[in-house]
Amino acid sequence: MSAQNTYNYIVVGAGSAGSALAARLSEDPASRVLLLEAGGKSHPWSVIPIGYARMIDNPAVNWCYSSEPEVSTNGRRIPVPRGRMLGGSSSINGLVFVRGQARDFDTWAQLGNPGWSYADVLPVYKRLENYSHGSDQFRGRSGPLKVTLPEVRGPLFDALVAGCAELGIPHNQDYNGATQEGIALSQATIANGRRMSTARGYLKPNQHRANLNIRTGALTSKIQIDQGRAQAVEYIVDGQSHVAYASEDIILSAGSINSPQLLELSGIGQPEHLQELGITVRHALPGVGENLRDHYAPRTRWEISAKGATFNDSGRGFGLLGQVFQYLTEGQGMLCMPAAPFRAFVKTRDGLDDPDALLGWVPMLYEPGYKLSNKPGATCYAHAIRPDSTGSVHIADSNPNTPPSIRFNFLSASTDIDTTLRAVRLARSIMKSKALNGLGTRELAPGESIESDDDLLDWVKANAETTYHPVGTCKMGNDPMAVVDHKLRVHGIENLRVADASVMPTMPSGNTNAPSIMIGERAADFILESA
Repeated sequence: MSAQNTYNYIVVGAGSAGSALAARLSEDPASRVLLLEAGGKSHPWSVIPIGYARMIDNPAVNWCYSSEPEVSTNGRRIPVPRGRMLGGSSSINGLVFVRGQARDFDTWAQLGNPGWSYADVLPVYKRLENYSHGSDQFRGRSGPLKVTLPEVRGPLFDALVAGCAELGIPHNQDYNGATQEGIALSQATIANGRRMSTARGYLKPNQHRANLNIRTGALTSKIQIDQGRAQAVEYIVDGQSHVAYASEDIILSAGSINSPQLLELSGIGQPEHLQELGITVRHALPGVGENLRDHYAPRTRWEISAKGATFNDSGRGFGLLGQVFQYLTEGQGMLCMPAAPFRAFVKTRDGLDDPDALLGWVPMLYEPGYKLSNKPGATCYAHAIRPDSTGSVHIADSNPNTPPSIRFNFLSASTDIDTTLRAVRLARSIMKSKALNGLGTRELAPGESIESDDDLLDWVKANAETTYHPVGTCKMGNDPMAVVDHKLRVHGIENLRVADASVMPTMPSGNTNAPSIMIGERAADFILESA
């Protein structure tokens, strides 16, 4: 232990939350901050928005995890991509910016987490973003994260707005504003035609701070615990072991898969499981790795014959050259498109105060592996936005390089089955509306022959994948299965916190990148208040 390898704060994981957290903590020049990232600094495909299609299974920038085969997946392993570079998953994701409903955060507060209500987190959301639309009451104008409204509208979006109107679904200009319900263009973390990851928004402007040490290629293998206190972090760079000490806090921001993995490798978790693997139990916390949730989304597929309504024709040959030229000259077009640039937050049954499902449209038809189809068309995914089914993430052995065992347990809650089926049927109704018929729309999947609930459920199990939003495995709360308290401190261990999507006690209503960044900002507030 020396002054050189001792820091006030050590942040493990330079992802959505970790990058924001490290940047905020290092604003105080008197505090030394070490940020550890297992992946590299950057990747060429990360700059281009549609580059997510080239990184979804790229081990150079992606942990490329997969889930265990389960009945709900028809025995399939489901891909679980997680970012492995500065910016984490914000550097490889679909760039969609969704905060969630006010009810999501009020629920967190009601579950025993003061300081997490919508009234508490709204100022944090406004602080982190720079968005030029919407109301000042709800939107931030000068934060480090640029959020834009990409111009990918066209005949398909216009038809979808009209088709939704036929079913009573409104056109919402700002789903991150006063209300979430309705169809909208997706807000995106894109600025001047380039991806706006947390690496770009938070780290790049501050990387030269003398008190901020960013180490890439650094795989954290263990947290050293002594007499109930987190003392140091063990990590590996180029096969060499290193130790860094923290005088104040060690914060895990490694995400919903790697944060519980690291706690278990450090002897914090379910004693029986740790003992089976020969790991010394430092502290019993049965909730570590439990409460895993994700959005389980079947993708419906539609052929659309109207010329120019989708990107299938312009995504190859001379059309693709035109798209490249448009991107280089205007920063627009297919290459600057977020995943599912059209989305609708919908109520699938009467009596609901808020939407319970999401429909997302990609204006192109693609085959497995994101391969562009020869047919022009669109892909529409449909899923429950607040799933009740929970699974788990647990280490398989004591080697930090071994992928953990991921079990989603999808559709184990009957509510998730019911909402998913209603969401798929609602997507069908929109795509078969008069407005969409005008574009020459024809159903390809599930297909006209699949109509009964049983057949539709079988199709979901055989085809659905996640929307890459794992949360909850180190959940926040004060119940016996909670891992951290409302200030993100690990129960029973001093100087150790978790700040990432794993602390979410329930799933927010939508994509998880924006809430994860908010959690990083919120963690900085708590830490600096106690300093």
